Amino acid sequence: MAAMSTDEPRWLDSAEEETWLAMVTLLMRFPAALDTQLQRDAGLSHFEYQVLSGLSMTPGRTLRMSVLAEFAACSLSRLSHTAKRLEGRGWLHRTPDPEDGRYTLAVLTDEGMAKVEAAAPGHVAEVRRLLFDPLTKAQYGQLKSISGRVNDAIGPLRGCPSHPAP
Repeated sequence: MAAMSTDEPRWLDSAEEETWLAMVTLLMRFPAALDTQLQRDAGLSHFEYQVLSGLSMTPGRTLRMSVLAEFAACSLSRLSHTAKRLEGRGWLHRTPDPEDGRYTLAVLTDEGMAKVEAAAPGHVAEVRRLLFDPLTKAQYGQLKSISGRVNDAIGPLRGCPSHPAP
């Protein structure tokens, strides 16, 4: 049985707590705002758009489901349910990986690519309105650096088209 630590937790000071609460608020509100815009304008959830968009950025518009799940920061089960819905709409299809049949590939269809291309302008406009317009160039440079450092602390980015697996 492990010994219980008697060390006092490292509580947040007031500046850290204010920063944390601002970040938590942003983490909750920003995806919800993106979801609202995409649902209204494209009939897609933000998560569905991320899945389709992730595939659109890859060679052959194809990824293993496990890699796509890492990119979308979700469980394979959640991705499978979403992929089933997207297949029903004709926007992607799944097929066994010819290199290793134990894996399944998600493939963005031509119709899925058209959906991403149709949704992208509105989505980019909303990202610009919510994220870039309120900031200076120096601030979004800082945000990129801060985001990179936090992502590094979380762990390696695998499965992201802009961050290939090592």
